[in-house]
Amino acid sequence: MKMKMGKRKHASTTESLEKLSKEELINKITALEAHVKQLKDILSKNANNSSSSDRKNQKPFDFSKYNVRHVALKIVYLGWDCQGFAVQEETVNTIEGPLFEALLTTRLIQDRETSNYHRCGRTDKGVSALGQVISIDLRCNATSGKGVNVKEGTCKSKGGQEINYAHILNKVLPGHIRVLAWAPVNPDFSARFDCLLRTYRYYFPRGDLDVEAMKKGAALLLGEYDFRNFCKMDVGNGVTNFVRNILQADIHPLMAVARPLDDLHIDLGYEMYEFVVTGKAFLWHQIRCIVAVLFLIGQGKESPDIISKLLNIEKCPRKPQYILAADFPLVLYDCQFKDVEWQYDASVHRSNIKHLQEQWVQCAVKEATVRKMLTYMDACSVQLQVGVESTEAKPWNEFSECRVLHQSMPLLQGHMSRIYKPLLEREKCDSLETRIEHYAKRQRIEDPENNEKIDLKAEALPTF
Repeated sequence: MKMKMGKRKHASTTESLEKLSKEELINKITALEAHVKQLKDILSKNANNSSSSDRKNQKPFDFSKYNVRHVALKIVYLGWDCQGFAVQEETVNTIEGPLFEALLTTRLIQDRETSNYHRCGRTDKGVSALGQVISIDLRCNATSGKGVNVKEGTCKSKGGQEINYAHILNKVLPGHIRVLAWAPVNPDFSARFDCLLRTYRYYFPRGDLDVEAMKKGAALLLGEYDFRNFCKMDVGNGVTNFVRNILQADIHPLMAVARPLDDLHIDLGYEMYEFVVTGKAFLWHQIRCIVAVLFLIGQGKESPDIISKLLNIEKCPRKPQYILAADFPLVLYDCQFKDVEWQYDASVHRSNIKHLQEQWVQCAVKEATVRKMLTYMDACSVQLQVGVESTEAKPWNEFSECRVLHQSMPLLQGHMSRIYKPLLEREKCDSLETRIEHYAKRQRIEDPENNEKIDLKAEALPTF
């Protein structure tokens, strides 16, 4: 009976809405939206009042009673679903946001502004890290030692044991972020400016790629060159020097840990590789641009010497337009410093391994599931020419001419033309000089033509 009444009521509501004019419908929708907003404001106000009440009941934390210590923190994170490392106004979905929330929650810092904070790398949307490093002043128990700033009237250390920074931060950090280790550093140490080397790794399946040709292309990257054709020029932030020194650029097979590679696995292009690149600093999207060109070499669309041609700024001063490689295979793998001794706590290390194993299970089970599906489809009996009686159906993997090696293609983003146009024949991006002139007119940077210096404030900050 209730169901029938509900149906009649719904039908009646629908009929009444159908009778309304367009203007009346607009007014009704506007009124409903205003009502929804009012309800949201009420809920938000109640939540704020509740949190404000909780804060009032809390005893204020007196930071003046504690010394501070300048430390480095080594951080691992899975950035696949994040909008980048750095805090952004338009989103809370970053790595740095939850990190500072954890630092404030644990009372390790009073605020960001006075924390003497520096980050080693500003990784972009989708990029992960194993060796991200930040330097920061944290509350400490120690009264002496490297990096300790002793304040008058502070509490004495209990037994000389320092705060277990990784342990207390990991308890409040979200699952995709973990602190691996910490190190005491000198007060003037900067994770950004004192980094000696940064190493990145980009993972990809072989698919139909000619890896040997890609290796030849990668070898041509070694040395100091102007990489303006292998990056997104960030002239708006004052970056006008695109010379960088690549110390390592290798491609290696990534051997499976859990099981050996079978012949089917290798023959069908599922073997995984890594592109390892090391340098002191990198430009915005530099590694993903390099990988995009290496993929074109691997596909046989460009020869390895295209790398040298794009590095020759005299002959190729403007970047050809090409698709950027995907973000999620890129990992900030290691950041190297002088005289930094990392302290790994055994219990924290064990907990971090367990946590990453849990993340691995999620990915490994999905990979095994999809691989089984692909194996099943390879064994399906298929009639190659449908409708021809003489054609005999046989397993798909016996049709050598029908092998599908599509694995690496999803790593090239954007629309791809059916007819390939060589890089050097494509439309070019604006030149560096044009970009400088553009931003000089907008007073974002100063024009070097007037013998005035350009602000290179972003020059030393690597972004990817």
